[in-house]
Formats: sequence, structure tokens, C-alpha cells
Amino acid sequence: MPPTQPVPTGVGDVFQLFRDGRPRTKAELTRVTGLARSTISSRVDALLAAGLLRPDGEAASSGGRPPATIAFNPAARIVIAADLGASHGLVAVCDLAGTVLASVRADIAIAEGPETVLSWVVDAALDCLQRSGRTLDEVVGTGIGVPGPVEHSTGKPAKPPIMPGWDAFDVPAFVTERLGGPVLVDNDVNVLALGERATVWPEIDDLVFLKVATGIGAGIISGGRLQRGAQGTAGDIGHVQVPYSRDSPRDAGDERDLEAVAGGTALAASLHTDADPVRTSADVVARLNAGDHLAVDLVRQAGREVGEVLATTVNLLNPSVIVIGGSIGIAGEHLLAGVREVVYRRSIPLATQNLAIVQSRSGGLGGAIGAAHLVIEHALAPHGVDALVSVTAAD
Repeated sequence: MPPTQPVPTGVGDVFQLFRDGRPRTKAELTRVTGLARSTISSRVDALLAAGLLRPDGEAASSGGRPPATIAFNPAARIVIAADLGASHGLVAVCDLAGTVLASVRADIAIAEGPETVLSWVVDAALDCLQRSGRTLDEVVGTGIGVPGPVEHSTGKPAKPPIMPGWDAFDVPAFVTERLGGPVLVDNDVNVLALGERATVWPEIDDLVFLKVATGIGAGIISGGRLQRGAQGTAGDIGHVQVPYSRDSPRDAGDERDLEAVAGGTALAASLHTDADPVRTSADVVARLNAGDHLAVDLVRQAGREVGEVLATTVNLLNPSVIVIGGSIGIAGEHLLAGVREVVYRRSIPLATQNLAIVQSRSGGLGGAIGAAHLVIEHALAPHGVDALVSVTAAD
């Protein structure tokens, strides 16, 4: 027999039944939960008063007066979301469904340090609030993605290699002082995984998002939940040593990790000459877009090297979808072709039977939407809803 599901009792528990967006009647809720009609009425009335639910017309009548339906109201509150990269930042204000209401993007270097970058985030957030016609009082939290490892329990970056001055900086405290809390921080690949799933693959519970840009990292969603591991470092695929393959031009003694073999910096170094300098991932992408044959060959081989590591991931985690993103990952089909070539050959047949390996489709807002969902999942969990309702009742 399937395990017995807990009966929702509190206001926050009852709200979870509306998370799928489908309107319901009080009578339906009574049947589903087994709670008394008077209890359901008080729970629903509290959620209506908090604005988290809204009237949604009438259901079909089986005779007599049609029953009223109630539905989730995503406009009830808003979240602030920030997607920070090595050389860019994007800040957005979103509703409780993750829909972007306003956004600001700028070229800003993460190496300028936390005070400079986070002050820009705060200013951009206030600008977005003004342009969307919303206020700080309506914000239930801020989500921030950063391009480096983060200690999940504290939200502090942990020795991030391309973020000088950020190690152990208290990002949540800095932002909370200016925008209020809570402030949730995660690495950029995790928020990209959340954003991709929310916008493109909402029905998929097992997904790996691989970002290939200056560095390489993976965001893992398994069983419908983002997997961070014990210390928040799950998915650090870029520091896995690439296994030797007879198909690779590397020699058998090459013990470099994946990022050192296939990351944007490594590819740029392979293309660079004094006469024709190539220094960054953006330079590599420019070569690809220009149809440079050497760049195409190098990136395709990089895809094969990525595939050697991803094949182990496929056998271990059995995802339904692998999404390839990052500046190099989405620059044409070259890297993707190399990944597919090796993963389908190296992984066990059952694991790849229905496996899709695709390019990212969430676009430039994917990271911000993922950061928004960090906050949404926190704010709309039963305890978060109970808190919102309590504040409304106190007011």
C-alpha cells in the first residue's frame, strides 16, 4: 500500500493544496482533507484576508446555487531576485509565481568586491520596485545567485576563486539591513537549475543543469528537490578529474580536472597566439560565431571531455534531462554534440533510454527566476504561509 499522506491541518498546510494553480471549492477541500467545514472556512478566510488566495468565480453546479471557487493569488506578494556573474549582474522583481515584473541588467565585475556589487543590487532592486509599482512592504525575501561556492547554512561565499574579497562575507546581513529579510544566497548554477526547471521543465523531477563558461559547474535537481549536499558543494563537477580516453588528444598522464581541460579559460589559452590574442570565454564565443575551424574543433572536443565526466553522473543520478548552459554551452551545437557523442556511448542503456541532452532555453532571465524560486519555496512553505497570515492578522 502507498504511504499515508499527512492530513493538512494548519493554514499553511491547507494553502499547499492551491500551489498547483487549480481553483478549488471549500466543499472540495473538506473532502480532500477530512477537516470540518467550519475549520476549512476559517483557514480559507485567513488566506483570503492575507491576499494569498482570491475568489475565482463559480464551479459547475449539480443543482442549486453554484459553489464559489478560490485560487492562488501570485500577485499577493513579491520577491527580489539577483543573478550575479563574473562580469554582469541582473536584478528583478517577481511575483509569487516567478513572473518577472521589472528587471535591471548591468555590466559589473564581481571582482569589485561585495560592498560595491551588493550596493548596486540594492539600488537596482529599489529601481525595479518603483518601476513595477510595488513597495518594500510587499517583499517576502531576496534571493541571490553568485558565481562561487556558498555555505548554504549561512549564505556566505566560501573561498570563491573568482570573487576576491567575498570569502565569508555576510551577504544576507548586508542586504537585509537595506532591503529587509530573509535573504537566501546560493551559487549561480543552482539558481540556473531552478530557473530552467521552473520555466521549461516544470514536470521534470530529475534534471542536471551544466554551465560551461569561464568555469564549469552543475546544478542537480533530484526527486524534485535541489541537491546541495552536506556543505553546499554538490555539483562541483568542474573539479572532477577527467578520465583518460583513447579518443582524447590528451596523453594518459594528463590529470587535469574538467575545468582545466574544457572551461573557457582553458579553451582561450589553446586558441591564443601573440598575433591573434584570445583571452576570455567571450573571445572563444566570438571565434565560434565567426566559424573559426580550430575553435569549433576545440569546443567539440571539450564537449567530449565534459561527456566523459557526465556519463558517470548519468549512471549515478539517472536524470531525465541534462541542460547545457553558459556562454560556451549555448554558442552553437558544437559542445552539445560532443557531450551527446560520449554520454550516450559511455552510460548504461537504461539510464539513457529516455534521456534528453539539450541546450538551455530559459534565456537571460533564467538565473534571476531561479533566485526568485529560492525565496518563493521558502515563503510559501507551510511555516512561511503561517507567518504571513499571522502578520496580516496582527495588522
